[in-house]
Amino acid sequence: MLVVRPSNFVDLTSIERLLNATDARVTTLPKDRDKLSEKIGQSDDAFKTGVDQEGPASFLFVLEDTDNQTLMGTSGIDTEAGGGYPFFNYRIDAVVHASHHLDVSSKVPVLFLSHELTGKTLLRSFSIDPEHKNSDAFDLLSRARLLFMACLPERFHREVIIEIQGIFDDKGECPFWDAVGRHFFGIDFNTADYYCSVKSKTFMSELIPQHPIYVPLLPEVAQGNIGQNHEAANRACQLFYREGFSKTVFIDPFDGGPVLTGELNNLFTLKQVRHKKARPSDVVGGLKYLISNRSLSDFRCTIGTLVDGIGETIRIPENVAEALNVKEGDPIAYAPL
Repeated sequence: MLVVRPSNFVDLTSIERLLNATDARVTTLPKDRDKLSEKIGQSDDAFKTGVDQEGPASFLFVLEDTDNQTLMGTSGIDTEAGGGYPFFNYRIDAVVHASHHLDVSSKVPVLFLSHELTGKTLLRSFSIDPEHKNSDAFDLLSRARLLFMACLPERFHREVIIEIQGIFDDKGECPFWDAVGRHFFGIDFNTADYYCSVKSKTFMSELIPQHPIYVPLLPEVAQGNIGQNHEAANRACQLFYREGFSKTVFIDPFDGGPVLTGELNNLFTLKQVRHKKARPSDVVGGLKYLISNRSLSDFRCTIGTLVDGIGETIRIPENVAEALNVKEGDPIAYAPL
């Protein structure tokens, strides 16, 4: 059975393998073993302290096939984008240039460096085994985070954001980075990507210019990539749009990919979630649901069939109860798959 649970130090080697196998760009999970171990440690602390922790926290989940104890994916949440430091993006805006004497007026798109999204809740660190990209496991791994947030809403900002990877090729060539960032940092996209994963975006403030960037002065290919996602992120975008996320005026400062936003309480999963007490038993038929326990330190989420109805209890399959570590009377949360 596929189960989403908190990461732990035993997962370190499996996460490294996964990052090397996936085609996703996961800057929030560095391939540097010491830094990755540090990320897992921070997540472990966050799960243990739960509502009692003050300040920023980072939660890292893994998708495990419990039948063979194989790790299939990762996903994460930062309670505050930037983790207490500025969280940089470019904001797409426009300036008007006009001359009454020449009877000319034009609106020119401009990129402004911004950290307006600092402190918002950030969904991050999504990676999944390529064999599971087009299965229910994809939805489980991504949306389990939302069920977790539904159980701990006071810990998260009402606005949730996601950075979607922009366009770059198999060799790591990124037209947007080459047109903008490379001029000021003197490093290629892959190197910048590495620094972002190891040091976070804060290193940008040391070298990036504070002046606006006029989009028409960029090469056409770079202009065309602004706000566009990599084809590998198509499935993720479809899922998030169904949830109620939408594009913003912000883009990733490295690859120019879009930034999505959604109101936590207006997301599909949060609006559909229900909370009842479990009654493990034989369940025949029913619809597929995302089902989780209500534990913070030992959170578990999986997919199972339920027959919903009135009352404070609901029957759940025995194998689902075992996967979630729940027994009769324990609280659970569930939402339609």
